Amino acid sequence: MTSDILMTPEKIFLDGKTYIPAEQLPIPEWPCVVSERPQPTLTVKDDDLFFITDTIGNISGCSLNDGNPSMGLFCCDTRFLSRLELQIEGRSPVLLSSTADKGFALSVLCTNPRIDERLKADTVGIRRELVLNGALFEEIEVSNYSTTTVSFELSISFDADFVDLFEVRGYGREKRGRLLRLVEPMPEDGTSADGGSPLPTQPTMMRDESLTLAYQGLDGLVMESRINFQHRQPDYFKGYTAVWQLELASHETQKLGYRVNMLRNNQPSSTVSAAVTLGQAKAAELMEEQHWVQQITRISSDKSTFNRVIERAEQDMYLLRQSFGKNKTVSAGVPWFSALFGRDSIITASQTLMLNPRIAKETLTLLATYQGKVDDEWREEEPGKILHELRLGEMARCQEIPHTPYYGTVDATPLWLMLYAEYYAWTHDQETLEQLWPNALAAMDWIDRNTKETSYLSYYRKSKRGLANQGWKDSGDCIVDHKGELANGPIALCEVQAYVYAAKMRLSEIARMKKRLDLADRWLEEAKNLKLRFNRDFWIEDQDFCALALDGDGKQVDSITSNPGHCLHLGIFTPEKAYSVAERLRAPDMFNGWGIRTLSSLSPAYNPMGYHIGSVWPHDNAIIAMGLRSLGLIDQALELFQGLFDMTTQQPYQRPPELFCGYERNGDNAPVQYPVACTPQAWATGSIFQLLQMIVNLVPDAQNNCLRIIDPALPESINRLSLHNLHVGPTVLDLEFERTGSTTACRVAKKRGNLRVVIEA
Repeated sequence: MTSDILMTPEKIFLDGKTYIPAEQLPIPEWPCVVSERPQPTLTVKDDDLFFITDTIGNISGCSLNDGNPSMGLFCCDTRFLSRLELQIEGRSPVLLSSTADKGFALSVLCTNPRIDERLKADTVGIRRELVLNGALFEEIEVSNYSTTTVSFELSISFDADFVDLFEVRGYGREKRGRLLRLVEPMPEDGTSADGGSPLPTQPTMMRDESLTLAYQGLDGLVMESRINFQHRQPDYFKGYTAVWQLELASHETQKLGYRVNMLRNNQPSSTVSAAVTLGQAKAAELMEEQHWVQQITRISSDKSTFNRVIERAEQDMYLLRQSFGKNKTVSAGVPWFSALFGRDSIITASQTLMLNPRIAKETLTLLATYQGKVDDEWREEEPGKILHELRLGEMARCQEIPHTPYYGTVDATPLWLMLYAEYYAWTHDQETLEQLWPNALAAMDWIDRNTKETSYLSYYRKSKRGLANQGWKDSGDCIVDHKGELANGPIALCEVQAYVYAAKMRLSEIARMKKRLDLADRWLEEAKNLKLRFNRDFWIEDQDFCALALDGDGKQVDSITSNPGHCLHLGIFTPEKAYSVAERLRAPDMFNGWGIRTLSSLSPAYNPMGYHIGSVWPHDNAIIAMGLRSLGLIDQALELFQGLFDMTTQQPYQRPPELFCGYERNGDNAPVQYPVACTPQAWATGSIFQLLQMIVNLVPDAQNNCLRIIDPALPESINRLSLHNLHVGPTVLDLEFERTGSTTACRVAKKRGNLRVVIEA
């Protein structure tokens, strides 16, 4: 269902409502409370909505300029609330406690500051609960804990700038749309609809039991945040501030509340059907989460700290799931990357095959629907190519950015092929294998076309608003040589060649199974040839290490980085080179005690606070740990596991961040947080499950109805580990692992199905 918009230069008419440009009707401003310093934040998420506030549950009108630009209520890459500020007598409440532990809800307990002589400090208790479920809900309980009646004013100020997320991130815009005011309709003759008393000659704000904030984008779409009040209506409004004059007897509690609905052209912006009340919203969220928990592998150990990390990762994986049309997959991270990604979604789906293979199926299917079909330089689309990022905001709709979707990624396509083969090994899902086979062929054709010229898969930017670097390290300053100087493109990254090698090897086996011997033999031969050339061209002889990349002239980009660690478990190195890379990654300039840095601390370009030039990324390390394990370097892999686990236990909510700073671990010092890391973030969360997979070392072969468990090894910090409801093909099983000294035993506790389980010690 669509809505028709009628416009004049002065007015907009939409579904019986009248709007005028905001500048035609100035409204009074309610002062915001200035914070002394940037506030820590709380984050909640539900499907395509996320909401970031300070620890009191507020988005101050001053805070967006105070160093917290990411705060707000967002949907479809648009900020639908840029201010949500609860005040008591024009003052900020005093925080007692707050938590966003549930993920989709936050709870705050606060009290009043001293207000003149009439209200002593800590007299009034204010309990806030905010929940996301297709809309934003808040209920506020205000309690008087004094022995006498108290009277005071409580206010909530709302505002919405409807800014595109890319603008929040710092992308400039030459023009913006216009803010609107919803006004009382004014007939042309100045009389009321029933012909009675004359109406005011000046437009007036529409006032019923709600507030409406509105904006018309450059594409003509009208976006609205509609605020409906519940329990008790405000006593009056001042602009977009709702004010209650409260009088509470001793120990009396009153309840206030509201719901914020987000609309585009009068239609819901979120794909989730909004509940009516906060109670219904909570119930819907808890029911959906319970359903999710019943589907996944449930993992537990004998250590409570470890279990808290696992439970948080399970919950965050649920929170990060997002609807895109009929499918759901994992969005990359809050706040900046709450969108469909190629690389991030694929890697996360691979990391979580042990948790729930359905994530991989939905990811493969969804990305296949967006697979490139034409050559388009603006979006860097090419036939067969897997997308990088899909955005839905105004800047994308107006073609100010190419993310509709944008295809500037060199690795998503071979990674998609690797996941296609991995998913089949876990599930023996013949139907999905057949359904996506044409997409697999198209993806392989794209790789072959793009490796013709140099024999290696490389990238260079074609779109003027595209990414300069198009591997997983995609910041502008990260592809540097040993002098710290930027390399010139096209760039052929080392790990991307390993992905191509793995894709050809794995697809060769699938082609053989499908009786496509021509493809099976060709891909196998091409993989062998690639391995031979790769070990020759990428190896830095005097460093006994692998180059980060080859530049546009075919020269080695010879810095020491974490990238070659991605190659270790894929088999592209000769054995002696693989062991040399593994050893070098664990030298002090790379391993900082928590994890392996992205760039050696000996590099002139090293910066422990740099996004990809000295920081530590959990997902990068989990992949390297898998590589160490594949080489039989189990103690080294467990050391990496322990560093990452220790780091995670020290994070808020025991949640691994997207990245953290590369400073050395010394004694009792805590890991140093990266200032604007996403949290929760998909492949950081997924790294928890990849590290678990590394420990227990499951090798599924669902096609042949077999699961091999090869030399499982629990770290010293865990004695027992249980996997319940693990799915391999149609079989569901429970596994128990127990460590005695340096030996870990495994037993099958329960099995529903006829899977053969082979335990190899």
